[in-house]
Amino acid sequence: MKEIDHLDKSILRLLSKDGRMSFTEIANQMDVTEKTVRTRYRALVDQGILEVVGVVNPISLGLKVSAIIQLAVDSQQLNNVMEQVAAFKEVRHISLITGEYQLLIQVNVKTYDDLTLYLKQLNAISGISKSNVMIQLEVNKNTFEIH
Repeated sequence: MKEIDHLDKSILRLLSKDGRMSFTEIANQMDVTEKTVRTRYRALVDQGILEVVGVVNPISLGLKVSAIIQLAVDSQQLNNVMEQVAAFKEVRHISLITGEYQLLIQVNVKTYDDLTLYLKQLNAISGISKSNVMIQLEVNKNTFEIH
């Protein structure tokens, strides 16, 4: 994998603020040619450094309740638990983590009743020994910035 330079970082920084910014606008802001931006962009995508996706705001879809859940999982059951957790439509994110808990998941649901129902389903999965549920009251930053 190639080392990214200042030019690549500038392209990534601009796209992280506005993923629909045109190559022409990026080139103008960086004082380079559009061809340079297009070539760099393609290389960043080809190398797996940049992935262009649409990010949906769950609240706009009526999913107003968000929770972060830590799961302590029996090591023999880890893969099985990850597969079962991933199958739930409510799950937005799963991470394997270190420490007392092995998995961190984020879920989005419409109501607190839906969250309660989901937690009951989650607790029925064999191999989960303990959970810690944190309700997200407010999200103040949800970005990844290039420095």
